[in-house]
Amino acid sequence: MGVRTIAVSLAVVAASLLPAPARAADPIVNTEPPVVSGEPTFGQFLETSKGTWMPDGLTLTYSWERDGRPIKDATTRWHRLTVDDLGRTLTATVTATDADGASVSVTTEPTDTVRRARFVLEKAPAISGVTRYTRQLKASAGSWSKKPATVRYQWLRAGTKIKGATKPAYRLGVKDVGRKVKVQVTVRRPGYVKRTVTSAATRKIRHLVPVKRKVTYSVITRGTITANLAEFKRQVQQTYDDPRGWRSAGVQFRRVRKGGTFTVVLAEARTVPSFSPVCSAQWSCRVGRYVIINQMRWLKATPSWNSRNLPRRGYRHMVVDHETGHWLGHGHLGCPGKGRLAPVMMQQSKDLAGCKHNPWPLKSERWFRAGREIVGRAPTAGDPTGRPAEREAWPGPLSPWAVAG
Repeated sequence: MGVRTIAVSLAVVAASLLPAPARAADPIVNTEPPVVSGEPTFGQFLETSKGTWMPDGLTLTYSWERDGRPIKDATTRWHRLTVDDLGRTLTATVTATDADGASVSVTTEPTDTVRRARFVLEKAPAISGVTRYTRQLKASAGSWSKKPATVRYQWLRAGTKIKGATKPAYRLGVKDVGRKVKVQVTVRRPGYVKRTVTSAATRKIRHLVPVKRKVTYSVITRGTITANLAEFKRQVQQTYDDPRGWRSAGVQFRRVRKGGTFTVVLAEARTVPSFSPVCSAQWSCRVGRYVIINQMRWLKATPSWNSRNLPRRGYRHMVVDHETGHWLGHGHLGCPGKGRLAPVMMQQSKDLAGCKHNPWPLKSERWFRAGREIVGRAPTAGDPTGRPAEREAWPGPLSPWAVAG
């Protein structure tokens, strides 16, 4: 055997002793991309599928992106939608890694824009309380699928917002009488669409007390009339209908064309004394069935009233209530105390004696005579604003008594 032959044999033996070269790893292949499922609504969970990968044995990891930017700590297959996600689109990225550390990432298609959740009404708001003037109504917020973070109230009168009535409780006022009331409830919570619902309407709001006596009256004039007679008639009836007036004593007034239970007279100032020597051309008066409104005062009110910059409409309420009060059986009253509201039966045009002008009967004045009976709040001897008239005849046939002012 030659030297060349021996060398070749040694090379073959040496080659057989070397380790075989490593087999190349199979490439990572995504055969089915991952997909995000779930409702893109605040508070809901989104889930990404794994997708399908080759070869087997790969390690899968997850991340979520909001408008393409990574979401901190969002590293599972699930992601619960938060306020930060609202108005954005989300994607999920699945990364497959093999034993050698090689990896391939695939990102899902973006979701639809994430929207706010919606409240579901389970029980409608409701109103409780007595539907009478001065009484308080209360509103419930209703029941909702999710507890609201804030609840706002807005009371409505005949479908129109009542200014300043934005609390759960509402005290019925003058303008509510004869109308229906509702409450509008608005609920809010982060991540939710604001929702507003309206309660069912109440029955028509009633006066303070039921009708205890119905009376009719007609309107006539005396002398030269320069005032707007149609306005006079309208405003007299408004005074009688007002829940602060004698209607609060239970008296209902209805105007008729002629006659009636009593007569309201719009009189030129110089003609007022023609009804009785007790009456003065300076003031209004009541004589028997006649409630006489001095046209001069109707148009100009009084110095005392005007010096306090009070509305003329308030004076008109007062003079009608005062003279009608005489017809109902009330006499004149004094000031119950300095700084207090004057009784409507006080001669406010002449002297307030420390009281404040007031066009409406006080609570203690809410009574009237029917025959010889006093109907309503029984006046007491110790109540200076609740004394019945000492000299005035009750409503009925023509009375000989006259009261000026």
